[in-house]
Amino acid sequence: MIHIKTIEDATVWDTFVTAHPEANFLQSWQWGEFQLSRNRTVVRRGVFDDETLIGVYTGHIEKAKRGHHMQIAGGPIIDWKNQSAVQALFTDIRQQAKKLQCVYVRIRPQKEESTEFLSELKALGLQPAPIYLSVELAGILDLRLSEEDILKGMRQRLRRALRKAEKNAISIETTTDPAAIDEFYNIQLQTAGRQQFVAFSKEFLQKQFAAFAKTGNAVLYTARHEGEVLAQNFMIFYGNEASYHYGVSTELGTKLSGAPLLHMQAMRDARERGIKRYNFWGIVNEQDTKHRFYGVSVFKRGFGVQELQYTKAHDMVIRPLPYIVSFVVDSIRRLKRRV
Repeated sequence: MIHIKTIEDATVWDTFVTAHPEANFLQSWQWGEFQLSRNRTVVRRGVFDDETLIGVYTGHIEKAKRGHHMQIAGGPIIDWKNQSAVQALFTDIRQQAKKLQCVYVRIRPQKEESTEFLSELKALGLQPAPIYLSVELAGILDLRLSEEDILKGMRQRLRRALRKAEKNAISIETTTDPAAIDEFYNIQLQTAGRQQFVAFSKEFLQKQFAAFAKTGNAVLYTARHEGEVLAQNFMIFYGNEASYHYGVSTELGTKLSGAPLLHMQAMRDARERGIKRYNFWGIVNEQDTKHRFYGVSVFKRGFGVQELQYTKAHDMVIRPLPYIVSFVVDSIRRLKRRV
């Protein structure tokens, strides 16, 4: 018999989520802990068939003057072919959202986009969201390939950059100390100025890093040359996936090609953890040459990534009239951000 209840055991949660190869840190217990550290209400629900856990979703509540909403990124994690379980799960999402006085629930499923799946979401009462929720197009590398094969698959320009970096006596450091985020934050401000994006706050980055570093899942990689920082990568290792979550670089780092070395080291470390997939996180379409992240997407594609198009964010509308206001505001926001 299918029933749904709140899960309060981190081991039970992460054991289930990490057993699913498609899952990443967005449905981890630590992601919920990060949201709790930001004073968000967190929902962690499990679908059981008798005593067997068969599905989960975690979401958090974002408060806004125009109405609260729940965000479920990278989930739910469930066998989508089990229609009775999926129906029960989405009924529970709606009930939880109503109880928490949400206007809507925004969901970005951890599923590759397909016409068939979009039809399934429509049948569940969901509609396309006016703006994204987390990464929708990602660059993926298969870590079951040897390092030699990965190098062969790279663009020639990137291979040259790696050879150049190896000759420049660049050192690679790693740490799980949240205090190290101070340096990362300061360089991020410089990077944001050059690439014209809004920087994350220091508190946001520190709390996120701390939540995952407690379990050894977050590592900050730093490339230095003669003591000067060239580049830093905020990596999250979880389940089957190593995620290049955030990255920053200095102008000197661009000249000396520090960033490629960080990725190669992170890939080696991921393999030692038994991880099979390296996620470069967000990329933009190759035709979108005016997008502010086009340049960094060219860099990521240089590694020979395979493109993974996740299903775009969808909304479950709980209160139709207030939702109209949110829909308009998010549509305008999308245009302003050029995303």
